[in-house]
Amino acid sequence: MNLLRLSTQIHKWVGLVVGIQVLFWVAGGVVMTVLPIETVRSEHHVAEVKPAPLPMDKVLGAAEAAHHAGVTPVEALLKTTPRGPVWTFRPATGDPVTVAATTGLPLPAMTTAQARAFAAGAYKGEGKPVSVRLLPTAPAETGKSGPLWRVDFDDAEKTTFYLSPETAEVVSRRSGVWRFYDFFWRLHILDFKDGDNFNHPLLIIAALLALGIVITGFVLLWIRLSRDLSAVRRRRTGEA
Repeated sequence: MNLLRLSTQIHKWVGLVVGIQVLFWVAGGVVMTVLPIETVRSEHHVAEVKPAPLPMDKVLGAAEAAHHAGVTPVEALLKTTPRGPVWTFRPATGDPVTVAATTGLPLPAMTTAQARAFAAGAYKGEGKPVSVRLLPTAPAETGKSGPLWRVDFDDAEKTTFYLSPETAEVVSRRSGVWRFYDFFWRLHILDFKDGDNFNHPLLIIAALLALGIVITGFVLLWIRLSRDLSAVRRRRTGEA
């Protein structure tokens, strides 16, 4: 089998295998180019809320608050939240512990009405909260763990805010636009489980096969151009 025939066969059969994935790559690229990332992240639905100053005269020190919380932290963070100032302590093992900075005690559980109000206050747009649920486990699309409040809005993009059940902070924003984008993103990188692995074998193999298509395409082009140029030279020689 000569080089032209071999290159043609490789190009044809490999192209048949990877052609669909190349289509996904191009389609995903178009989606990611057309949709502004700010829209995908629902940044245009984030209300501008000025954080309240920390009431330092009422805030317990880290040591005292950690003692009340019954935790020995390796890291402590003091911040203001929609539910007031909190200390978040990270122990050497286990999950972080968040307590009210003024008492050192866990914040009381939020009600559905409170979750709705906090989400509405953090939202900017024409939509209204239409569904409020406390989820025992964070959905995979949030990239979080543990329980979360889910608040759905009735805007055109079907925006969803996920709130911390402790601090009422919006920890994740999702929408129909994000889910559409995420579908093509997963097709683009061939990671249908988590959508964040660029180095898995399937993607590497597809990329190598696509590279083979390009290389054999150049080989075919070079061979055909060489033959065409040789034919032109022969005709000119014959005419002379």
